[in-house]
Amino acid sequence: MVILLFFVGLILLILGAEALVRGASRMATAFHITPLVIGLTVVAYGTGAPEVAVGINAAISGQSDITIGNIIGSNIVNILLIMGLSAILTPLSASHKLVRMDVPLLIAVSAIVMGLSMNGFFTRMNGIILFSVLIIYTVYLIYRGRQSKEKREQIYDEHNDIQSNPPKIGAREIGLIIGGIAFLVIGSGWLVEGAVAFAQFFGLSELIIGLTIVSIGTSLPELTTAVVAGFRNERNMAVGNIVGSCLFNLLGVLGLSSIFTPADIPVAASVIWFDIPVMIAASIACLPIFFTDGIISRWEGALFLCFYFAYTAYLILAAAHHDALTVLSTAMIYFVIPLTAITLFVLSMMEIRKRNKRLKKI
Repeated sequence: MVILLFFVGLILLILGAEALVRGASRMATAFHITPLVIGLTVVAYGTGAPEVAVGINAAISGQSDITIGNIIGSNIVNILLIMGLSAILTPLSASHKLVRMDVPLLIAVSAIVMGLSMNGFFTRMNGIILFSVLIIYTVYLIYRGRQSKEKREQIYDEHNDIQSNPPKIGAREIGLIIGGIAFLVIGSGWLVEGAVAFAQFFGLSELIIGLTIVSIGTSLPELTTAVVAGFRNERNMAVGNIVGSCLFNLLGVLGLSSIFTPADIPVAASVIWFDIPVMIAASIACLPIFFTDGIISRWEGALFLCFYFAYTAYLILAAAHHDALTVLSTAMIYFVIPLTAITLFVLSMMEIRKRNKRLKKI
């Protein structure tokens, strides 16, 4: 029965992602809103529904390690695994607005979450602060979307497209979005239930389950949505979905979980000093990769994917107290991470020189 739920959940995820991307794309066209803004809001918040359900239920039932592990792990999965795999399948594009506004905000929010967790727990007041930031950010995105709408309407007016092809959105588009989100929530729930059962059978801790199995399971909507959006040539929506989901996890899921739980949510020291810094480092790595030509190439996706495998290997080896953990840690600290940082820095400098040459020609 567990195996059946696992595979049925996977099928529902694929169907839900296709419906959500199709409906969101039509909504963006109908309201003259950029796919990036739709990806940062409708798609990101919709695909973040499983994290909300898992986070609040786990916190209320006293499984705080799963709550924290799911939120932090989902962000690491979103950036390293989902963006990496999506870019390998089809190169993605990142908007300049994303680089200037949304990614720096993600880095800042990640740092704030680390600061709030330093005392070892999240309080209800911390949750209110985080959720308030989400409301302000959402209002800003709507305002940004309205500006985009006005600009597009001006373009349509010049070509008389408003009169010949008036934008429409009806029950079909709304049904696709709602149905897609419902399929994603149900499918991810069944898939996570099966995966957790497997993990518990092998004796993994709640924190490890939250950081790996549950975070991957609840992030599968983002994965399937990003992949489908990429293949449907909605590449800005794919990247916007990933960044928006990361922000929603920290501001919405962690905020709501902290607000609705009867007691403070404890945060393990290993999460504060290892997992959250990994999440912040992954967010920072997005800046140079997004900055270079606005394209996330296949080799950059492969780089992110390798880092995720290294992170997962570290968690497994640490849980098993394996001797190979020291070798892996040494290789990552003294070779892989510095080499990656130098590579990204060189690429950023090359991109800055290219842009300066273009400006001089103009």
